[in-house]
Amino acid sequence: MTFVVTDNCIKCKYTDCVEVCPVDCFYEGPNFLVIHPDECIDCALCEPECPAEAIFEEDDVPKGMEHFIALNEELAETWPNITEQQDPPADAEEWDGVENKYEHLKK
Repeated sequence: MTFVVTDNCIKCKYTDCVEVCPVDCFYEGPNFLVIHPDECIDCALCEPECPAEAIFEEDDVPKGMEHFIALNEELAETWPNITEQQDPPADAEEWDGVENKYEHLKK
């Protein structure tokens, strides 16, 4: 089992979760983070740290967002690893809670 980053991270990209990850399994794209499923140890430390509430246990991914499970795996193979917290985008608060942001994902 693994944790999965979902829709609400897009354009918010808070990195509070990265700071607490003991195995550095987060990977960073232009406006989204993903978790590498083969590296995640299912410790659950990241989930409560996400201000956007975008991280879910694989079995608890909200209905309609199941495609994010494969997307995390796919993008973690190509994006660079991120191990330290960074400042969020300037407009992160404006995007937090906006629904259906998949069309804004930059790969």
